[in-house]
Amino acid sequence: MYFQWRKPLLLVLGWAALLTAYPLSSQTLPLPLSVENLEAAYLLHQEPALTHRRFTHAELQPLIQKHANSFSVRELGQSVLGKTISSLTWGSGPTRVMLWSQMHGNESTATMALVDLFNFLEGQGDEFDELRKLLHSQLQLKFIPMVNPDGADAFKRRNALDIDLNRDAISLISPESAVLKNARDEFEPMFGFNLHDQQIYYNVAPTPKQATISLLAPAYNEATEINDVRSRAMQTIAGMNQLLQELIPGQVGKYDDAFEPRAFGDNMQKWGTSTILIESGGYLGDTEKQEIRKINFMVLLHALHGIATKSYLNYSTDDYFAIPDNGFQLMDLLIEEVQVPMQGKWYPIDIAIRRREVESNKGYFLTGSVEDLGDMQVFFGFETLDASGLKYKEGKVYPNVFESIKDLSEEKALELLRQGFLAVKVRSGEPRQVHGLPLLVLKSTTTFSGGWTSGAAPNFLLTQGEEVRYAVVNGYLIDLKQPKVQEMRNRIY
Repeated sequence: MYFQWRKPLLLVLGWAALLTAYPLSSQTLPLPLSVENLEAAYLLHQEPALTHRRFTHAELQPLIQKHANSFSVRELGQSVLGKTISSLTWGSGPTRVMLWSQMHGNESTATMALVDLFNFLEGQGDEFDELRKLLHSQLQLKFIPMVNPDGADAFKRRNALDIDLNRDAISLISPESAVLKNARDEFEPMFGFNLHDQQIYYNVAPTPKQATISLLAPAYNEATEINDVRSRAMQTIAGMNQLLQELIPGQVGKYDDAFEPRAFGDNMQKWGTSTILIESGGYLGDTEKQEIRKINFMVLLHALHGIATKSYLNYSTDDYFAIPDNGFQLMDLLIEEVQVPMQGKWYPIDIAIRRREVESNKGYFLTGSVEDLGDMQVFFGFETLDASGLKYKEGKVYPNVFESIKDLSEEKALELLRQGFLAVKVRSGEPRQVHGLPLLVLKSTTTFSGGWTSGAAPNFLLTQGEEVRYAVVNGYLIDLKQPKVQEMRNRIY
């Protein structure tokens, strides 16, 4: 689990800063949109029915239909498995903006933020009525909150045909891809927001900070040239970055702009829609991405305000290119300079471990793996151990059989680890069962996998002389001298 970390979002921009960020336009008068305003809007209109990122198509539908009186809600088509793909349209202004989310079924952070935005736009009688009036008069917004409902229900990237929809913009093999392309062609938006999630292991190069949000104005050709269409996207992103640096300083990256001829973002740019890619990454302590949901809401509302007031013209493409690039240098656990045995000799190596989510009929669990080893100095760990003077040791299975997991306490489990036992056997219970103990629980077998080589399950001990000093269980580090409360929920061994 990631460390708990929060940064207060109640930061207020002064009037002087606002006038700089939102220059007066001959057509519109900008409203004061401070960070405080944006967070207040979110807290007032956050959708309470969505509390986690694994929600289904069926759970989303009533959250769409409840806005049918304020939005034009339309069924655009159906998925491979016959689920509806809906759009919501709002506003009567001359500038058309299309926002689409969950093209990849397991990338749902922005979908939650869009539902919050629906609530905000439909609201009335509060301090934001003037802002809504401005947005309604200047913009026409089209939302497609769930492009890949079959993938969303399985919480997987691809659709029911096992096709990556973001590599299907040209061939349009999947019905979902055709729906998105047809919606774009019919609506002809000037701006587009392509909303995704990225892995939590992206950092803002060359720092150890997570790329909580990554932004990109996709290329429209191999040469990654800049025309007016792409330039508008870059200017809009530069304005978004100014806000994001207030919210998550140093945690904004620029996604790789290598041209992908099959991708929707690249082709939307090519087709004349200024396209902004938002990738929601990691935020320490925010496993269900509720903080990043808030950030998405705030930056989207801020960007729409910038488009409505044309204040994005106050930024340059140089401001866009000043955003640092993404890296991919984060690990869940780095163990540095541990001694490992080979052919009777000991070698000092660094071990880099990542943990990944695996879907199950109970939801999901996390499983660790040795990602790489050797000289890992270019990587950063959410948790890092200087293991100089420590040696690798295989763990044993405790010979006595327990009736069930309930017969073991955390204190007993820690004592077994100190004795070199990494796993226990139980008579009753499911073969793979969720538990809260810091060791492996076996039922139908007397062996477990573990090791220090690449791809191995990271289950082993670290010794200092004859003392077992640390245990590594499923990629989680346990300090046996100063054990912290082990958060082992939702993990299956």
